[in-house]
Amino acid sequence: MYPKHHFLQLVLVLVSFSLSFCTYQNDPFPHHHRPYHPTNYGGYYNPGRAYRQPTFFPGRDTGNYYQPESPSLLSSKSNSFGMINSAGRASSLSNSQPTFNVDDFGARGDGRDDSEAFNKAWNRACSSKQGVILVPKNKIYHLKPITFSGPCRSSLTMLIYGTIKASTSVSDYEKDRSHWINFQDVENLRVEGGGTIDGNGQIWWRNSCKINKALPCKRTPTAVTFYRCNNLKVANLRFNNAQQMHLTFQKCLNVLALSLTIIAPGNSPNTDGIHVTDTQNIQIMNSLIRTGDDCISIVSGSKNVNATDITCGPGHGISIGSLGARNSEDYVSNVFVNRARLTETTNGVRIKTWQGGRGYAKNIKFQNIVMNNVKNPIIIDQNYSVQVSNVIYNNIKGTSASEVAMKFDCSKNYPCGAISLQNISLVSLGNQRVKASCVNVRLNNKGIVSPTCASL
Repeated sequence: MYPKHHFLQLVLVLVSFSLSFCTYQNDPFPHHHRPYHPTNYGGYYNPGRAYRQPTFFPGRDTGNYYQPESPSLLSSKSNSFGMINSAGRASSLSNSQPTFNVDDFGARGDGRDDSEAFNKAWNRACSSKQGVILVPKNKIYHLKPITFSGPCRSSLTMLIYGTIKASTSVSDYEKDRSHWINFQDVENLRVEGGGTIDGNGQIWWRNSCKINKALPCKRTPTAVTFYRCNNLKVANLRFNNAQQMHLTFQKCLNVLALSLTIIAPGNSPNTDGIHVTDTQNIQIMNSLIRTGDDCISIVSGSKNVNATDITCGPGHGISIGSLGARNSEDYVSNVFVNRARLTETTNGVRIKTWQGGRGYAKNIKFQNIVMNNVKNPIIIDQNYSVQVSNVIYNNIKGTSASEVAMKFDCSKNYPCGAISLQNISLVSLGNQRVKASCVNVRLNNKGIVSPTCASL
């Protein structure tokens, strides 16, 4: 009797300890990506159901910082959409959801163009109730520039298990040199499955004016664009070797992008990983991005942007801007970058504006970030009339590849205001001290901040 009683007590103690330990780890920086499962984040976005607006917490100075719903809360929610396995059988999808395999519409995956088959499968699924488009595994499908247009009858899923590759003939892009795969005006769309989208960008890179200065600069396609797509989920996909940008969200509302792997050579020109423009309420989570340009770029019209658990490098870092190009009026606000690891990038976290532009970048928070041999770990290039204010840098640590690890270059007429530095520790690779350059910036330091501006 008594031994059993003591054994039960021991079990309860061990279980309690395990739960407490697993709830939160002291090291906030991920060394690997959380495995994707359709139920892990499904509660945040549910096709056919109203999007739940993220919460905010009040800013200390002038506004609100974006505070999205915690992933730990999201993982406890159920997902109304299921998955289809690679053989095309529904695992948890309702029998009433019709599945359209691109092979059944004439796709061969043998090196010939499969665009017509993909178009036919899309049109059938789009006109069906909760249609599912299936791209089988172990095949490579080739597509010319293609647009998947809505509106559709109801929510729609594209499950990519195989590989989709871009046409290598430049002449195929004569009608539209800006896009390869374009999803347009689609509500309640999910694109996922574990497959690969390959832009075959090598032919475009070697003809780029950035590589060969003797060549004229010409427009180059973005690999995948989501344009005016609301209540969107893009998950568990690999993007390789885009012609230019890999993945763009433009004029979208309510987006969840997670468990993405985006890879291109470090010297490939303009190959941004994820580009966010004029898009609101977007979460980018648990993704690995190694490209030749910005890992994530956030530009005008974007609001309520959350990037969490991002591994970046090589590339140009995580950037807000450029803003104000060609005398434009640009606005970005409520950006939250949390738990990121950047390695050997040309910038760390950057805000950049152009001369002659107008607008603002405000209510921005960068926190829990590790820099590994990064040039310009913290940088604001504002020196113009786009106002930068209410920015927090919190718990940023690591090594700088440049002597100036922190640079605030702001305008005399429009100084950067309400910039808060909290628990900053940056050194050189040899653990030597580095410098900070601070021009026309109003700083507030909390905790240990190194390096510091000479005037502070």
